[in-house]
Amino acid sequence: MTKRIITISREFGSGGRFIGEEVAKNLGIAYYDKNIIDEIAEQLGLSPDYIQESAELSPKKGLFAYALVGRDITGKSVEDMVYEAQRKVILDLAEKEPCVIIGRNADYILRDRDDVLNVFIHGDMPEKIHRIIGLYNVEAKEAVKMMADTDKRRMTNYNFYTDQKWGKASNYTLCLNSSQLGYDRCEKIIMEC
Repeated sequence: MTKRIITISREFGSGGRFIGEEVAKNLGIAYYDKNIIDEIAEQLGLSPDYIQESAELSPKKGLFAYALVGRDITGKSVEDMVYEAQRKVILDLAEKEPCVIIGRNADYILRDRDDVLNVFIHGDMPEKIHRIIGLYNVEAKEAVKMMADTDKRRMTNYNFYTDQKWGKASNYTLCLNSSQLGYDRCEKIIMEC
């Protein structure tokens, strides 16, 4: 079956977002990343900034703190409601049109579809640090901290909501090392698939 949806999960600093954007542009298909946040915010009546903080990177303080957060009468936390809205938006987008979706557990959310190519982009530490320093104008020590914090939160969120292990090769169709392959080759491999 032809793959019409591409999900890209990535380590912070690996260039996964950039690679996904280029793939979408080259294939002439829709690209969804942070623009999903506005749709989720609208559905829930919350600010896009709050959704940005909660959507992909919650639970913020780890599973123990997550267990202590406030819940509605159904037992759902705000993070759970954000996740459910995010899930609905991603399912709707996949029905609507061919697209590239960055992060947000889209690989898991769309796992039952045959027309999805799930990609995980990772990289070598020195290249990721260099990229983060350039993008965020920070020192190497801060780049390492940003990487560790972001990836830990992505991993916690993914593991919590999917019962899978974030970054585990068997969860994805392709796992690509952008440091070894380069962005252009990663893009070409994804498009060929």
